[in-house]
Amino acid sequence: MKIKKLGHCCFVSEPKEGIRIMTDPGAYSTLQTNEKDINVILITHEHQDHLHIDSLKEVLKNNPNAIVITNTSVGSILQKNNISFVKVEEGERYEIEGVVISGFGDVHKEIYEDFGKVQNTGYMIDHLCYAGDSFNYPDVDVDILALPVAGPWMKMKDAIEYAKNIRPRICFPIHDAIMQDFATFVWKIPEAILKDDNILFKKLEIGKEEEL
Repeated sequence: MKIKKLGHCCFVSEPKEGIRIMTDPGAYSTLQTNEKDINVILITHEHQDHLHIDSLKEVLKNNPNAIVITNTSVGSILQKNNISFVKVEEGERYEIEGVVISGFGDVHKEIYEDFGKVQNTGYMIDHLCYAGDSFNYPDVDVDILALPVAGPWMKMKDAIEYAKNIRPRICFPIHDAIMQDFATFVWKIPEAILKDDNILFKKLEIGKEEEL
């Protein structure tokens, strides 16, 4: 599967030639506005680092036939901005040209009590797992894991244990905007630990399409 990371939690996956799926065009990434030939845009939840309406509008301007897939909470915001969407939540699925997108989980990982606790839907793209801001588990085998590594709702130990429990073939870091400029030494931690479980941890270069 080809993956092109655009920043923070925004990346484009190509599970099948000609089918390009973008995740969470948020405020902490900018390259999304230049992408073309996008078929689907997945939005896990409404926090601004995952849903930035102006960026989404730019993406849709460049990709007028793209389908937005999200949950009820985000959908209510999109409706106010006259953006159509397809609802896919936990236990639901959508298929495009043989690529299966399925929803799992329903709540953002706790930051502190009810602060920031919004609806969060994770998505499987065939065998790629992207849980949004959660450590929810899909009920399917995972080959590639988009692994959150930094945020007010988690610590590195949580990320490592999540990857070890899911046991993907390979994982790459996301939710990492705050770490981009100084995190070289940090990446050595999950890389060293996860290799003992035969899980390859691979940091992706922003804006470069790579085969995983």
